[in-house]
Amino acid sequence: MPNINKKTYEPSPAYSVAFLGLGVMGYPMAGHLARAGHQVAVYNRTASKSVAWCAEFTGASSQLGSHSHAPTPREAVQHADIVFCCVGNDADLRSVTLGDDGAFAGMKPGAIFVDHTTASADVARELSAVAQTRGLQFIDAPVSGGQAGAQNGLLTVMCGGNATAFEAVKPVAMAFSRAFTLLGESGSGQLAKMVNQICIAGLVQGLSEAVAFGQRAGLDMNQVLDVIGKGAAQSWQLDNRGKTMVADKFDFGFAVDWMRKDLGLVLDEAKRNGARLPVTALVDQFYADVQLMGGNRWDTSSLIKRLK
Repeated sequence: MPNINKKTYEPSPAYSVAFLGLGVMGYPMAGHLARAGHQVAVYNRTASKSVAWCAEFTGASSQLGSHSHAPTPREAVQHADIVFCCVGNDADLRSVTLGDDGAFAGMKPGAIFVDHTTASADVARELSAVAQTRGLQFIDAPVSGGQAGAQNGLLTVMCGGNATAFEAVKPVAMAFSRAFTLLGESGSGQLAKMVNQICIAGLVQGLSEAVAFGQRAGLDMNQVLDVIGKGAAQSWQLDNRGKTMVADKFDFGFAVDWMRKDLGLVLDEAKRNGARLPVTALVDQFYADVQLMGGNRWDTSSLIKRLK
């Protein structure tokens, strides 16, 4: 199960919250909420993860009582002021929100649903509209920072939705965030995450070509990265992935399958809004090549494998 690293939490009133989805991101995010003093009810499609989470965190700084798990989203959210969610895609998100066993059927009036799934802007707008008809609020809030950011409680969160609901959620969500920012109306968070993934795709391809070129030229690439990392070439990708690329290590981090899912959302949105993304489309196909090499679960920095 994911590690949850220690963090100093800002003082916040204790809330009753729910967390739906205990994957590599959701598990530690929910853990930080528990450690910050909130009472957390959890739901996961594989129930054993919910049981394991409660076993780890019950009694962990909760001011409101022990944490709990439930067999359906509806039952998990019934006492929650705020419901957090982090699942796989649009279909998964609809499955935990809609229907007789979905979260929207169980949330109390005025409660806020905060979705950390990287999903489409369309599904964010759709679910926001449905939530409003039920007297609920919906914030789309995809994250950046990967598994390490979730474990360290240092995610960057891009939000879209109602400003009043956002302000109510922010002090609670800072338990697992370094930045939690409202960028506009419903769907804006998802669109901002797409911008983030466009940037990463180009950066990783450029870094891959640079490292592969330097190795062919016979340079000590660890030394080169130390040097250029102090200049204009510096980036998070260079600092955190450059030397692992040199070492040919990719068994960690943000998986290629996930990146292809995200870039699919980007390219679909670009078709709708007319944006031209020639480099992003090309890198998406390069990731398809990595998948054919068996690299579905390799870190996104494995783009360099195509060049060796």
